[in-house]
Amino acid sequence: MNEFSPICLAGPTGTGKTACALKIADYLPVEIISVDSALVYRGMDIGTAKPSSAERAAVPHHLIDIIDPLDSYSAAEFARSAQSLATEIRSRGRLPLLVGGTMLYFKALFEGLSDLPQGDEDLRDKLDAQAAEIGWPAMHAELARVDPTTADRLAPNDSQRIQRALEVWHITGRPLSVLYAEQSRSTGVDWPLISLEPRDRAWLHQRLDQRFEQMLAQGLLDEVRALRERGDLHLGLPSMRCVGYRQAWEALAANDFSDLSERGAAATRQLAKRQITWLRSMPKRLVVACDEPQADLHVLALLQRLMAA
Repeated sequence: MNEFSPICLAGPTGTGKTACALKIADYLPVEIISVDSALVYRGMDIGTAKPSSAERAAVPHHLIDIIDPLDSYSAAEFARSAQSLATEIRSRGRLPLLVGGTMLYFKALFEGLSDLPQGDEDLRDKLDAQAAEIGWPAMHAELARVDPTTADRLAPNDSQRIQRALEVWHITGRPLSVLYAEQSRSTGVDWPLISLEPRDRAWLHQRLDQRFEQMLAQGLLDEVRALRERGDLHLGLPSMRCVGYRQAWEALAANDFSDLSERGAAATRQLAKRQITWLRSMPKRLVVACDEPQADLHVLALLQRLMAA
């Protein structure tokens, strides 16, 4: 492959992707394209483990802090932006390194996604109100009635994706799974994917528990409190449904922080489990054990072999 062809670095949350990417930048002229649906939001720094200003100054980063938490950003928009940025980065004689854990974004990039209908805020409010009345498992059951294929791959409490699938059904009258099946695959890319995955799941769980505690110590509650005080944000928004933010928002609303650490860590572990499941469905990925010593150097060696092939 061409030495400046884009390369992807994925993995579940908490596996050290950012640190690994920065290590790679010590050896290769990379620019990082974020593949993270939470890092796109401005003002959401602590709970997203956003790279620091110093890290972003040392290595160019893209698709971070690009929209307000009130707005939405689709997988199709990401795929278009990532391909355009990769072309620009290569034109500068540098390596596009796509780093993150939002698997829907990687899916859109690899398989291509046609434009789906824009979100309808009024419809989302109605769906949220219905969910508040009957619960998300019942909403999942409704999705299973109209789109069993999509419902089958979603957890009964995956509110964000259940809501989106139902929204598409109400807007178009067609299942989201059918729209995906009909979309053109011509816009997909065939870029190598290196995946950081733990051999020992307990190792990752310990890291995630510690990281959420660290986020709380760094001021996650103050960050979410400031977002709440804006007055225009609510839990129906994709930004406020991000892991950690939802749990902190609910704790602030109830003025009850007794189980916040437990709920936040549990939600993070569930996210990691979903990410690992997604990754295992990608047969071409090249796995590096992130819980092995010097995993970043193993990634660098693999990356160099890919560039030399």
